[in-house]
Amino acid sequence: MTNSDIITAVEARFPLSGQESWDNSGWQCGDPSAECTGVLTCVDVTEAILDEAKQRGCNLVVAHHPLIFNAVRSIVSDGGRVNPCVMQAIAGGISIYSSHTACDCAPGGVSYADGLLLGLESLETLDPESGLGVIGNLPAPLPWRDFLDKVKSTFGIPCLRHSAPPADDFTVSRVAICGGAAAEFLPLAYERGAQAYVTADCKHNTFPDVGRRPVILVDAGHFETEVCTKELFYRAITEKFPNFAVWKSTTEQNPVKYY
Repeated sequence: MTNSDIITAVEARFPLSGQESWDNSGWQCGDPSAECTGVLTCVDVTEAILDEAKQRGCNLVVAHHPLIFNAVRSIVSDGGRVNPCVMQAIAGGISIYSSHTACDCAPGGVSYADGLLLGLESLETLDPESGLGVIGNLPAPLPWRDFLDKVKSTFGIPCLRHSAPPADDFTVSRVAICGGAAAEFLPLAYERGAQAYVTADCKHNTFPDVGRRPVILVDAGHFETEVCTKELFYRAITEKFPNFAVWKSTTEQNPVKYY
């Protein structure tokens, strides 16, 4: 079993052809033709992730976020994250592959998984042109405070940033969600009937821009809304190779801390 064999299963579920033009999904470093000894899935590649891969006997890491995103002009230890990780991976014989917007845009990808976690029913793609986001219905309407509590518990986030509800007795029954940073879909979520739009990394001006729309904008955290990718990659691989050694990182932590 080679690294390429494993990635063939990942790309069958999340084709590279679906990634955004600005993205860098795909092989980050390593040897696709090498025999694979095990796979570790994660959101972000860090030195701790590579240590975990080595400890588990894995020589392939499948991550959501690309390790190499911007142009790299030299690989030297510079105190940052990218270069040391590339050096550590190559020295340790570990290959790294990323499925970023390829996983975001594919049917059954990030937002679909988030929608299922929230218990949404009758899920549809929010923006069919890009394949990003989903919209669906709660089994029963929830008062807005109860809905926010549900978001917090679902994604394991200690606090939320959100816009003011249109009224104190406002209820939420239809919800749109797009994992990661996608505040630009707020108008579309409203147009499609959502009373709440859940995403992440919302800038300050996005909240007053909600204006008089009867919808709540909820920032549930980038890591929190994309940590489901570890499970998505795990399933894509194990469904094709059920007896192969695949691990979801247990040491990975949210790089954003709350005080």
